[in-house]
Amino acid sequence: MNRYGHFSEDKLEFIITRPDTPAPWVNYISNGKYSGLISHTGGGYSFWGSPKDNRILRWRYNSLPMDRPGRYVILRDAETGEYWSPTWQPTMTQLDSYECRHGLYYTKITSQYKNVRAEILYFVPTDDLEIWRVKVKNESSQPKSFDIFAYDELCLGHALVDLINQPNDQHFNEVKFDREDQILLATKRYWVKYKGATVAQANEAWDKYVFFSADIPIKGWDGSKDVFIGKWRSESNPIAVESGKCFNTEITAGDAEAAIQMEILLSPGEEKTFTIMLGVVPKENYQSNALELVNKYRQKEKVESEFQKLREKWTDYLSSVKIDTPDDDMNTMINVWNQYQTSVTFLFSRDASYYHGGMLFGRGYRDSCQDIMGPVMTRSEWVKERITEMSKFQFRDGSTFHLYYPLTGGGEKTGHSDTPLWLPLAIIVYLKETGDEDFLRTATPFYDEGKAQILTHLFAAIDYTLSNLTDRYLAKFGPGDWNDTLDYLGRKGKGESVWVTMFLAYILKETVALCNHISMVEIAKHYQSEYEKVSEAINTHCWDGEWYIRGTNDEGEVIGSSKNDEGKIFLNTQSWAVISGVARGERALKCMDSVVKYLDTPKGPKMLDPAYTKIDLRIGLATRCVPGKKENGAVFNHPVSWSILAECLMGRGDRAFDIYKKALPMNPIVDIDRYQVEPYVYAEYVTSPDHPMFGQASHSWLTGSSTWMLRDAIDYILGVRPTFDGLIIDPCVPRNWESYQVIRRFRGVNYHIAVKNPLHLNSGVRLIEIEGKTVIGNHLSLNEQTVQNAILGKTEVHIDVRIG
Repeated sequence: MNRYGHFSEDKLEFIITRPDTPAPWVNYISNGKYSGLISHTGGGYSFWGSPKDNRILRWRYNSLPMDRPGRYVILRDAETGEYWSPTWQPTMTQLDSYECRHGLYYTKITSQYKNVRAEILYFVPTDDLEIWRVKVKNESSQPKSFDIFAYDELCLGHALVDLINQPNDQHFNEVKFDREDQILLATKRYWVKYKGATVAQANEAWDKYVFFSADIPIKGWDGSKDVFIGKWRSESNPIAVESGKCFNTEITAGDAEAAIQMEILLSPGEEKTFTIMLGVVPKENYQSNALELVNKYRQKEKVESEFQKLREKWTDYLSSVKIDTPDDDMNTMINVWNQYQTSVTFLFSRDASYYHGGMLFGRGYRDSCQDIMGPVMTRSEWVKERITEMSKFQFRDGSTFHLYYPLTGGGEKTGHSDTPLWLPLAIIVYLKETGDEDFLRTATPFYDEGKAQILTHLFAAIDYTLSNLTDRYLAKFGPGDWNDTLDYLGRKGKGESVWVTMFLAYILKETVALCNHISMVEIAKHYQSEYEKVSEAINTHCWDGEWYIRGTNDEGEVIGSSKNDEGKIFLNTQSWAVISGVARGERALKCMDSVVKYLDTPKGPKMLDPAYTKIDLRIGLATRCVPGKKENGAVFNHPVSWSILAECLMGRGDRAFDIYKKALPMNPIVDIDRYQVEPYVYAEYVTSPDHPMFGQASHSWLTGSSTWMLRDAIDYILGVRPTFDGLIIDPCVPRNWESYQVIRRFRGVNYHIAVKNPLHLNSGVRLIEIEGKTVIGNHLSLNEQTVQNAILGKTEVHIDVRIG
C-alpha cells in the first residue's frame, strides 16, 4: 500500500513493515476501564477510567527522540553484553527484520536481530491490567542466555500535576518490591483530582496501586528511574541494562518507574514464551488483589483464552454491518477500520490521544453526542447508558456543560451556542436505531435541580436555543459554535451564528417527525411552526447571492460573505443549508456549486476561503491560525463529511463519492511522508494548498469525522438508513457502479440488501422487493403489512433493489 505498511489480507490488521514511520502510528488497548495507547514502537501511556486523574504510565510530550517513554522490553545477551529492543525503540538498534501488526485493541510487534526472533503481543484482558506476551526464539546453532529487562515510567495519578509540578509531586511516590510474591508495587500518597494544581485540593492519597510482574522468576528490580537509567542517560542506554544488573531500588520519593529483570536460557532452535503484567488494583487489600490477578495470568492458557475472547468480541462488533462494493478501500474502512475508530472515539471522546493529552478536557458534550452514531448500530446498550449519563449534565433551563468529567462529576459551562442541541441529535439517532420509545419516559436528574423524562430533556435543549435567538430569529453566536475558533464574534450577545440556526432547523425538523411518530401532534405543530420561522429568517437574512453567510459579529458585520476580503465563504453553512432543508431548488444547487468552485482541493473541500492572513480581534482564534491549517482553511474532515451528506441529499452521487474517496486515509494519491499520520484511521484535518505543507494531516483517531464518515457511507451513499419505524433504501452512488451489497443488522434482523444499477444512474429507486414481495416506495416501514409478513419470525431477510 505504501512503503511503511499495508493491510492484512482479511483487513483486520494494519501491518507496519519498518519502524521509522513519519510519525508514531498508534493503536488502542482497552477493556473499557483499563486503557492505553500504544505506538508501533511500543510508545504510549496507560490509565484507568480517566487519563487525567488515574494516569498509570507517564508520556513525555514533545520528547526527543519522539514517542517516549513506553512499554519497553530489552534483551541483553549475557555472553556478549549486546542489547536491543524488539520494538526498535528505545535502543533503536538496526534490526534485521521488523513488523508491527495493529489489530482491534491489540498490537503485536515482531523483529529479528542476529538469529534471535522476538515477538511482543500487547492487549488488555477483561481484568484491569495489560498483558505483554513475549516470545523469544534462538534461531542460531549455539545456546544463548539472555537477561530480559522490562521497563515503564510511572505517573501514578493526576497527569497534569505530574507534568507541571513534577519536582514536588514526586515526593509522594512510593515503589516497593514484594520479594515473596515477586510483584513490584507502586502508589502515591497525595492525589489531586481537579483540573489545576491549586491549593484547593482534598487531602487524600491516590486510591490505587499499580503492580508489575511476570510469570517467570524476577531476579532484579528498580523503582527509581534515576538509578535504573543512570545520570546523563536515556531509555536508549540504561545503566542497569548496560551493566547487566538492576540495583533493587525501592523509593518513598523520587521519579517512579517499574523495572524488572529476568533471565532465559535457549537451546538452538528453542522458543520460550513468558508474560509480563502491568495493572492496577484498589488500595484496599492491594497486595492480595494484585497477587490474585498476577497468579491468574501466570497461567499461559488464561492469557491465550483472554486474547481469543478479545478477538471474538471485536469481530462480533463488526458483524452488524458488512458491505461489498466495487471500491476495495471503502470496503476496508466500513467493514473494519471506520467501525473500529468509532468505537475508540466513543470510549475516549477527545480525551486520550497523542494530540489530546488527556489532561484538560474530560469528555466533550458535543463530541460524545456524535460519538454514539457508530456504536449505536452494534452496541445500542452502550449508547443508552451514555445518553443517560449526558442527560445528567444538562441544566433545567436546557443548557449544558460544554465538557464534563464523569469521575469527579463536574464540568465546564462555556456558553457555546451549539452544545445543547447535540443531546436531541443523540436521542433521535438512538430512537431511530432501536425503536426504544420507553427510553423517552426514563426520568433522569438535571445537573442543578429536579429531574425529568428523557423526552423533556430533549425539548428543554430546543427551547433553550429558541429562547436565545436574536431579533432576526437567528441563533446567538456566544463564545463559539461548532467552530470553537470563531470565539469573538458573539461575546457581547449580539453576534449571530447562521450555522447554529441551520442546525437548530435540522433538529426542529427531526423533532417534528419524532413527535408525529409518538402521536404528540400539537407539539409537532409547534415545532413545525418554529422550523418555518427559522428557515424563513435564514433565507431572508443570510443568503449572499451565491452562498449562505457564516454569521455576524457583535457589531452586525457579516462574515462568510462576498463583501469580505478574507473568509468569504464557509463550507458548513452550505452543507447544512441542504441538510436542514432550509435551502431548496436553485439555492441548494448554487450554494453547493459554490463549494465546488471556491473550496474544492485535491484532498477535498476546505473549510473556508480565502484563508485569513490578518488577525481580526472581532472574529477570534481562526484568524490567528496559519492559513491552510486547522480552522483557517484546512481540509477539515468533519465539515467534509457534512458536504458528502449534502451532496447525497441532492442526488449527486459522483460528487459525493469523489469527496468521500479523497478523504479516505489510505487514499492512494497520498504522499505518505507528507501525510505523516496513520493511513488506517481518519485524521481531524489535512493541510490545504494555502500552506506550504499541503497534504500534511494531523490529530488522528479522536475526531467526529469518523462517525459521520461511517454514517455518510452506510446511510447516504449506500443508502440504508433507519427511521423511527423502519428503514429507508435511498442509494446515491457513482454512475459507474453496477451493483453492490449491504448486510445491515437492524432491530434484531440481518437485512441482506442487493442493489443493482443497470442504467448507471446516481440515485432513484425503481424497485424494491423484500423476500420476493414488491414494496411500494423506498420506505420499509415495520408497520406496513408487506414488510411485517416478510420478516415475521426471521433473523435473515433478503431485499433486492434496482436503481432507476
